[in-house]
Amino acid sequence: MNPQAILQIENVSFSHPVPNGTPVPALHGISLTLREDEFTVLLGANGSGKSTLLRLMNALLLPDSGKVLVNGLDTREPQNLGKIRSLIGMVFQSPEEQIIATSVEEDIAFGPENLGLPSPEIRRRVEGVLHIVGLESERSRPPHLLSAGQMQRLALAGALAMQPRLMLFDEPTTMIDPAGRRMLMEQIHALKSRGVTVVLITHHMDEAAQADRVIVLRGGRLELDGTPRQIFTSAGLDKYGLELPPAEVFEKALRPLIPGLPPHIYTLEMMLEELRGIHPPPGVKTVAPHRSEIPIQSETIIRVEGLGFTYMKDTPMAHRALENTSLQVGQGEAHGLIGATGSGKTTLLQHLNGLLKPQEGIVRVGAFDLNDPGIGVRQLCSLAGLIFQNPEVQFFEQYVGDEIAYGAKQLKLAGNLRERVREAMDSVGLDFETYKDRFTWTLSGGEKRRVALASILSLDPEILLLDEPTAGLDPLTRRAIIRHLQDLHGRGKTLVLSSHRMGDIARVTDHTTVMQNGTSILAGTTGKVFSRGETLLAAGLEPPLSAQAAVILRTNGWPLPEGITCQEELISALRACLGGKP
Repeated sequence: MNPQAILQIENVSFSHPVPNGTPVPALHGISLTLREDEFTVLLGANGSGKSTLLRLMNALLLPDSGKVLVNGLDTREPQNLGKIRSLIGMVFQSPEEQIIATSVEEDIAFGPENLGLPSPEIRRRVEGVLHIVGLESERSRPPHLLSAGQMQRLALAGALAMQPRLMLFDEPTTMIDPAGRRMLMEQIHALKSRGVTVVLITHHMDEAAQADRVIVLRGGRLELDGTPRQIFTSAGLDKYGLELPPAEVFEKALRPLIPGLPPHIYTLEMMLEELRGIHPPPGVKTVAPHRSEIPIQSETIIRVEGLGFTYMKDTPMAHRALENTSLQVGQGEAHGLIGATGSGKTTLLQHLNGLLKPQEGIVRVGAFDLNDPGIGVRQLCSLAGLIFQNPEVQFFEQYVGDEIAYGAKQLKLAGNLRERVREAMDSVGLDFETYKDRFTWTLSGGEKRRVALASILSLDPEILLLDEPTAGLDPLTRRAIIRHLQDLHGRGKTLVLSSHRMGDIARVTDHTTVMQNGTSILAGTTGKVFSRGETLLAAGLEPPLSAQAAVILRTNGWPLPEGITCQEELISALRACLGGKP
C-alpha cells in the first residue's frame, strides 16, 4: 500500500444481485488509487456505475472480485468494517437514506455520539456544522418535514460532524439552490485544505473543473483519468455522456464575435471577470427589444391567490410553508418556479394537482376549484400530471415497463398501451427493449427520474407540473429532456417547471415566479425576472451566465436589449450589434 494513499481499488468487478434472476453487471475490472488530500470527481452517464463504485469505497457493497483497501484495511474482512466507516463520511444521492433521528440537531449528533465523544465536543461539532450548512433555524424540526434540498444539507452536516479522513459525495448538489452549491463547493475545498480526501459524483461540469483529478466511467469501466484540462480537451466527450463546463461552452460561442477572450475558461467567475474588460468597437448598432419582453396573452388555466399552508397545523411542530402566495399561468404557457431550498416551490406544486388542499386562499386549475373538498387527485390526473422531486416515491410496480404503464391502465386511457409506453420511453431516452423488463430498484438515480417523467408523459396530461425534472441527469440526457419540454411547449402543452438550474428555466419558460420564505416575491416574463440580479441574489439565486454576461456587456457600452436569458439570444444580439444577421 502506497503510504500516501488512503484508498486503493484493485481490479474490482461487481454485479447487483436480482432475486431469482440474472445479476445486473455494474462494474468491470476497476483499478485506481486515491491519495490523501486529493479532490477527485467521478463523471459518467446515468447508469455508468458511479454510485456503485462509491458504495464499494465505504464497504456498503463488497466486490464480487478484486479488493478495496481503505487505509490498508480490506473491506471484505468483517473485523475491519467499524474502523473503515469511522474513517469515511458519505452524503448519499437520496439523503433520506441516511437520516434517522427525530430532529435536525439529534441527527447531526448521532454519528459523534456513536464515536463515544464527550458531550461538550458533540455540542461544539453540532453547532459548527449547523452554521456551515445554514440550518440553525431548523435545529428542532423533524427531518421528514424538510425540503429535499434541506435534507441534503442535513446529510452533509451529519457527515461533516464525523470529521472523516475520506469524504464521499454522491451528487450532493442535485436538489440545492445556487447559494447552497457555492457553500458546498467551499466546504469541499476547506476539507481538502485540512488534508481530507474528497470524492464527488456530479453532473455539473463546472464543479468537475474545480477538482484535482477527474475519473470518467462508461458502462462500468474506467475510461479516462486525468486533470480537468486533460479530460475536457479529450475528443468525443459526448460518448461518455459529458459536455464542456458551461463557461467554456460560452467562451467558444463568444470568441468569433469577441476575439479577445482567452481559451479554456472553466468557471463562471473567470468568465464574468474577462467580460468586464470587453468594450464594444466603434460603430456598433443598437438592437431592437428582445421578443421575451412582450407579455404572452392567453386564457388563465392556473390561478392561485393568497395561498397559505402550514404543515402539521395546530401541533407543536407546525411549520409555515406558504404565506399569501400568488401564481397565474396562461394556457399553453411555460412557467418557471424558482427559489432557494425550502422556499415553498414543492408545496405550491402539490397544491396544483390536489395532493395538498388549500388551508387559506384560492386555487383554480382548469375548470376545477381545488377549494372544493369533493375534488380529488384522481379527477385531476388527466388534467395535471406531477413529476416528483424524488421519483422513487411515485413508483408502484417492480418492472420499468409496468411502472410507466401504471397510470394509463388505472385511468383506462384509449389506444395501444404498449405503443403509448414505448413513445413515452423514447421521449426520455430509455430504449424500450433494454429497459421495459428492468427492475425499478436496479436503476440509477438519473434513470429513475427518466422513468418517472415517462410515466407522466404516457398520460398525456394537459398540464405538466415538473419538480426538478433534470436533477441527477447526465448532460446529454438533460439536454434531451429540455429539448422535449421545449417541443411539448411548442405544441401547446402548459408547463410549470421548478428548477435550481437557471439555464433550464431560461431555455424553457416564458414567465417565471420567484419564491422566498414561502411567498411569491416577483413574477413576470423570464427575461424581466432574470434582469433583477440583486433581488435574485437576495433570494439565494443567481441569473444564468448569459443574463449576467449581457448585464456586464451593457454596462460596458454594448447596446444590447433587456431580457436576454440564454446563450443563443446573446449570440444573436451581439451579431446584430456588430452588423451581422441576428
